[in-house]
Amino acid sequence: MATVYRLLPNDSPKKATIEPVMKTELVDVSSTRKEITIEIDTASVRQAYDRISDTYAKQAKVPGFRPGHAPRAVVRTRFKNEIRGQVLQELVPLAVDSAIHEHELNAIGEPDVQLDNAEALDKFGEEPISVKVGVEVLPKVELRDYKNIEVTRKTRPVTDEKVAEMIEALRETSASLQPVEDRGAELGDNVTINVEGKFVDAPDGENIKQDDVEVTLGGKGVQQEFTDNLIGVKPDDEKTFVVDYPADYRPASLAGKKVEYTARVSAVRWKELPALDDEWAASLGEEFDSVATLRAKIRENMESQATQEADHRLRADLMQTLLERHSFEVPDSLVEHQTNYRLESVVRDMMQRGVDPRADNVNWEGAREELRSQATADVRGSLLLDQIANDEKIDVTPEEIEAEIQSIANSSRQPVEQVRGVLTKDGGERSIANRLRNRKALDLLVENAKVTDGEWSEKSEESEVRSQNSE
Repeated sequence: MATVYRLLPNDSPKKATIEPVMKTELVDVSSTRKEITIEIDTASVRQAYDRISDTYAKQAKVPGFRPGHAPRAVVRTRFKNEIRGQVLQELVPLAVDSAIHEHELNAIGEPDVQLDNAEALDKFGEEPISVKVGVEVLPKVELRDYKNIEVTRKTRPVTDEKVAEMIEALRETSASLQPVEDRGAELGDNVTINVEGKFVDAPDGENIKQDDVEVTLGGKGVQQEFTDNLIGVKPDDEKTFVVDYPADYRPASLAGKKVEYTARVSAVRWKELPALDDEWAASLGEEFDSVATLRAKIRENMESQATQEADHRLRADLMQTLLERHSFEVPDSLVEHQTNYRLESVVRDMMQRGVDPRADNVNWEGAREELRSQATADVRGSLLLDQIANDEKIDVTPEEIEAEIQSIANSSRQPVEQVRGVLTKDGGERSIANRLRNRKALDLLVENAKVTDGEWSEKSEESEVRSQNSE
């Protein structure tokens, strides 16, 4: 049983301060859930009841009595619910805050407060009031073995073949389309069609109609039926064919559907790639004066990207090892919040890719369960980094926060003051400080890790990605 407190009025007629005589008892439900039973003594209730009743008596207009002269008993009868409600609103929050402080609970969110002895309301001011408070708290994180973690850095090699592929991709983007005049369309040609489509298995569905559709025969993402039926066509030709879309097709509105298309050809063109010479290289930017310069810059950029990817994987591997060494319960509210954040990110990504998140074939229940598992790891990792930052006395300066705000403004192409205004409104500066602090803690893990360089394996990397996606 904890020490005792009382809620007593101070000199102000509208406020109460915490004084001895309030009993509290703490129950450990779990490492992230506590329950406090609070008993506010009779004298404290009576004093607040009398004071608030007298305030009502001075202000209330009661028929048969001059303003401010109605007896306390009459006022209590006429305004029973209002007076009792105000007494509870005054006493209970103070009692809850005091109990949380007394038991040194690192509470998160709003406590769940329930009246534990409703019968006391029938004898208001004559019996103590008992409330039961459910409090969600941050768990106590016991750190161990977070330095000298063994981890392997694997960097994707930049080969001559990869550089050549990038140069070819640049040539593709610089290509021009020339009309085909002496033959029918072949693989690789670009065919422009005006197309109308109707759903075979849903004749009442809205027809598809779109003009100037560009189809690269045999191109990535082009349904095979389009390629097969447009081979050999010439301008003004018309083709009718059925496309059977797979069940996982995107956009989802076509997934699993059969559509009969009528395509009218308006143009057939072939792709003319620029010559791989210094003149073409110079056309890509002032910094390129030759193909050799372009090739060197591409290699430099690819190596820089490979290094960043390796650093990212290294940090992810460190966090995974840290999580495996520390198993503890995390608060449900934080997991729920992070799950919602991840879910919103998935929805935004779907909409950007033209996928309707309301489609019937989207298993949101399964997706949410998978995201919840990932969110749990997110929360646990954040708590671990926060505890490391505490132990290592890591701080974030106002200058670092300002630099981060500037970075956000630059990346979002918004004025700095506009970004700062939104952050201040939403408490974002505090969030930025926490993120920067955790980033510093992870930097410390990297600095103190035992890092060895390992051989890159494309197969092992693909396996790792699949494993992460299935978690």
